[in-house]
Amino acid sequence: MGYKKKHFTPTVSIARYKAIKSPQEQHSVNNFSYLATDAAKSTSPDFHRDANGACDGCAIRHVSLCNVLDTQELGTLSKISTDHRKSAKQIICSEDDPADHLFNIHTGVVRLSKMLPDGRRQVTGFLFPGDFFGLSCGDLYSFTAEAVTEVDLCRFSRPKLRAIFRDIPKLGERVLDMTRTELDASHARMLLLGRKTAREKLSTFLLDMVKKNALTPNGAADETSDNQGLLIDLPMSRTDIADFLGLTIETVSRQFSLLHKAGHIELDGAHRVFLKDPDQLSALAEGL
Repeated sequence: MGYKKKHFTPTVSIARYKAIKSPQEQHSVNNFSYLATDAAKSTSPDFHRDANGACDGCAIRHVSLCNVLDTQELGTLSKISTDHRKSAKQIICSEDDPADHLFNIHTGVVRLSKMLPDGRRQVTGFLFPGDFFGLSCGDLYSFTAEAVTEVDLCRFSRPKLRAIFRDIPKLGERVLDMTRTELDASHARMLLLGRKTAREKLSTFLLDMVKKNALTPNGAADETSDNQGLLIDLPMSRTDIADFLGLTIETVSRQFSLLHKAGHIELDGAHRVFLKDPDQLSALAEGL
């Protein structure tokens, strides 16, 4: 195949996927990053931080909620934060449970979903290191959050974090920026679900994976040995992808096979995909 595994650096070989211009866009593209394995890890599922030492060494701070804080402010935030770990397939919070906590992902992959009355599931998003979730909920969680991989999170009490927003206004402004980005992503998702064909949906999804791997330390994106194409990891299952794109698993599997037969991608097991030409895949995503 001609690709080689190497230590991740936040670059992508195709120029259009290097065009990350703003902190808001950096947060948006980070949504599909993979594991930041060199980040600090806890020795128990839930423990309080010691001052702000763990925050100072955080590998994803540059794309996280707290990237606008100075050392003193970081210490204030750290005092109300606890580290929380979940194994793959464990529930972090459940739809309709009291929304007592907010979460910032340190390492790992989280799936958000909602259940319909007839038992069908709709995956509404995949969250990755640096993503913050829970603030948009009212008194109850409006989704179920489940760990796709082992996940380390910073967990905050909702009342305490809101109090800090009053004391540190720029933290509240940062959250507002992240909320705007989330709203933009929701608009793009409406287009994806409502107007695009199955091939366009899957092509768009794979390209999003490229961009969102590009900002995360130790992410899974790898350039090929001749700088042509990209190797990416897909930590989620085909069923997860189908439920996210509004397709059946059979359709998703068929589209993967068709993209492979057409020479656009190569498959390396269920969780790795080699994109031969991201520009060509971009044209497919746009229906060209």
